[in-house]
Amino acid sequence: MDCCWNKCLVYSRSLPFFNCSNSSSASCFPLVGRPNQAALSSPPPPINNNLNHSFFSSLNPSCTTITTTKQTNQTFICRARKARKYKFPDPIPEFADAETKKFKEHLLVTLSAKKDVFGEGDLAEQAVEVCIEIFSTFLHKEYGGPGTLLITPFMDMADSVKEAELPGGAEAATAALRWAREHVDKDWKEWNARN
Repeated sequence: MDCCWNKCLVYSRSLPFFNCSNSSSASCFPLVGRPNQAALSSPPPPINNNLNHSFFSSLNPSCTTITTTKQTNQTFICRARKARKYKFPDPIPEFADAETKKFKEHLLVTLSAKKDVFGEGDLAEQAVEVCIEIFSTFLHKEYGGPGTLLITPFMDMADSVKEAELPGGAEAATAALRWAREHVDKDWKEWNARN
């Protein structure tokens, strides 16, 4: 179904799945995305402005012109608009340090309680240190607020704990991820509200 939706679909502003302004030079954009084959094969309900319905009855959609004859023969051209790229804020080192400290305290308590996994020695502390290094690096270099908390550092935690031949890599990463999902974005918002 090779259609030129991204280049030159021409349509009327009265079609139900498009949003268009009144100006003939304005760009028009689809409201719900590209219609499927079934939607194109059945005609729409009657419209009072004498549309050319070849667009809807076409089984192989392509660039099609639909013009209105009610007031003027205006033609509207649909052009795909590039999505705006949102620029996330840069990481804040002070926030990263404060959040890393909270993270370390929580993770140490959580993993120390798992005696069946880490035993009585300092294995839990060693696993926490591995996780802290990865989490701190992520917060200092990549985290820029809500929407930038990635899963990658937590997967790296599980792998790094395993590579260090320490037990409980999966448990450490799971506890870290659970805490981060509940606290990091919320703490970021509070931090920025204060500063």
